[in-house]
Amino acid sequence: MKAVSLGFLPKIVEVKLDNLLPLKVFADTVVQSPKFRKVVASIREVGLIEPLVVAALDRQSGKHPLLDGHLRLAALRELGHETVACLISTDDESYTYNKRVNRLSTIQEHWMIRRAVDRGVSPERLARALSVDLSAIATKLHLLEGVCAEALHVLRDREFSPGVTKALRQMKPTRQIECAEMMVAANCSTVHYAKALLAATQDEMLVSPRRSPRMATEAQLGQIERETANLRARYRMIEQTYADDVLNLVVAKGYVSKLIGNPAVEGYLRKWHAELFPELVALVSLSSLDD
Repeated sequence: MKAVSLGFLPKIVEVKLDNLLPLKVFADTVVQSPKFRKVVASIREVGLIEPLVVAALDRQSGKHPLLDGHLRLAALRELGHETVACLISTDDESYTYNKRVNRLSTIQEHWMIRRAVDRGVSPERLARALSVDLSAIATKLHLLEGVCAEALHVLRDREFSPGVTKALRQMKPTRQIECAEMMVAANCSTVHYAKALLAATQDEMLVSPRRSPRMATEAQLGQIERETANLRARYRMIEQTYADDVLNLVVAKGYVSKLIGNPAVEGYLRKWHAELFPELVALVSLSSLDD
């Protein structure tokens, strides 16, 4: 049986920021983005949670190529740090790590905040660490109350605002599941769509029946019709282009695979186009259009 090789050296090492070689260049607008400000606030409040990933020391430059953590590096520089904890990778391409990075879903964020509070972290400190208002933390803490587990499972990988669960909790569990599945199928988790589904819900499927008979407004019915039409249009478009897309992928993959399989070409790309080479490796490693 073949032994499984380690992806990283077993020890975390401290590396000077000046000894890191970024493989990406950010636009000036990135440092003004809400995402970057949240990273800065988090590191300032609770420190760096996830070490940066670097390759082994490059002999020519005398620096460690940075494979993952460019935004965190920029935040550390802004905060005046001189060193950072790093994991040294046994591989020298960044695609392996970046491919597995996904956005934190709304439900995952809720449980992260809930567990932090349960372990003694104050909501005030969380608000400072995430660079949000205290009221936003309170809302996220109670986000899932009144929504059944089955509906939450359907929405587990989605991003949505608190207004969506506010609409869902007015429905009975069976209707919650049905609406959650409709939102996922339509790829639409907006508050307007959730309210439209709520308006179209019959009284017997509501937790508290309406005081007076109420029909969905023309605008709400129109919203449902538009989302349904958009969903059908997307399906038709995919059906029409899928075969051509697969063919183009196979041809491009085969060409690029032969190209970077040439040692001379590979060496040239690694030396002069280090930021492009991982993208070509990513293309070659694709097994389907879903990757």
